[in-house]
Amino acid sequence: MLRDEDRIFTNIYGLKDKSLKGAMARGHWDGTKELLEKGRDWIINEVKASGLRGRGGAGFPTGLKWSFMPKESDGRPHYLVVNADESEPGTCKDRDIMRHDPHTLIEGCVIASFAMAAHTAYIYVRGEFIREREALQAAIDECYEYGLLGKNNKLGYDIDVFVHHGAGAYICGEETALLESLEGKKGQPRLKPPFPANMGLYGCPTTVNNVESIAVTPTILRRGAGWYSSFGRPNNHGTKLYSVSGHVNRPCTVEDAMSIPFHELIDKHCGGIRGGWDNLLAVIPGGSSVPCVPGAQMKDAIMDYDGLRELGSGLGTAAVIVMDKSTDIIKAIWRLSAFYKHESCGQCTPCREGTGWMMRVMERMVQGRAQKREIDMLFDVTKQVEGHTICALGDAAAWPIQGLIKHFRPEMEQRIDEYTRNATPHGAVLEAAE
Repeated sequence: MLRDEDRIFTNIYGLKDKSLKGAMARGHWDGTKELLEKGRDWIINEVKASGLRGRGGAGFPTGLKWSFMPKESDGRPHYLVVNADESEPGTCKDRDIMRHDPHTLIEGCVIASFAMAAHTAYIYVRGEFIREREALQAAIDECYEYGLLGKNNKLGYDIDVFVHHGAGAYICGEETALLESLEGKKGQPRLKPPFPANMGLYGCPTTVNNVESIAVTPTILRRGAGWYSSFGRPNNHGTKLYSVSGHVNRPCTVEDAMSIPFHELIDKHCGGIRGGWDNLLAVIPGGSSVPCVPGAQMKDAIMDYDGLRELGSGLGTAAVIVMDKSTDIIKAIWRLSAFYKHESCGQCTPCREGTGWMMRVMERMVQGRAQKREIDMLFDVTKQVEGHTICALGDAAAWPIQGLIKHFRPEMEQRIDEYTRNATPHGAVLEAAE
């Protein structure tokens, strides 16, 4: 279990002063100018050595991503864009950073922008985050007033930070759709290549990072890459914000070390499973887009990228959704299908048509108005959607259904048997998916 002195987010629950003065008293903005004076190469190499991987779900090495930016300017400005469009169901960590600990993010923007020769940073905030945007803007205004941002500031590096409020579209959490929205266009993903590091915002070199990825970098640089990489297993280093919701006694967002066992995370921070461990049915360990894992397999699971991949799921954003045996697991996955159907931008045919088709079949599966052979047909359709779209929304819509069929097929067949048994004397009437 992580010690309090090793926690990066010192005000994640909003119990302390979130102002600039309060943040400085807790060690933020300490020696920022000296960090910048060590140079871009030192910062990028230190972030690489720390083993920090993107906290937005993909887990791509952050330092490596920064190094993709051109070393020399070709006349085009460089941009840093922070993805604060936290719309993944179950995920609630970035909002707490912006609401209660915004100066970790702003200081991170300054350092990351310097490392990539960017003089402008945009923070794209989810449309529904009203209070978070207000808190973040107030913190930015404080920094301008104190002389930490803007032209000729105290840090010796000109940097402007802007907050951009989205309109509430899940698809804008995908980095290229976010850039399209930021430019004032319809939020639809772009084809890659070209990648944002070469052709991003306004056709200029751009890096898009998650809020948590940027917010942890100042502390990593102050305390050293060796300190940060001492947490977690190889290739899974550092600390992590875990958002635990669902059927636990105390749902919470908590910072702990990577590679913590699932049972330790739940017992020490959440007061255990509601009704005890024997009542655990399934867990979605990384936000709604990853496959669920049966409770029996999940108890001793290691909460990191590799540990959950071995279980056929993923860490994602570490949004842990816990479901006990009172849950209708088929209906829960249908609800996620309805979400992805609603949020598909409609640009790619497999996603535009497939998400609606999967949702309607899942709706019949909830009621049992289906044939057992349709379970295999549903699985086949998820495979036709997965990997055949510009962005990962198609994968996100397919994986929860694949996890359901893999682990809870007997429950689906039982539901169909019950419906057939209670049907009219003429038998159950099948309906087309459309």
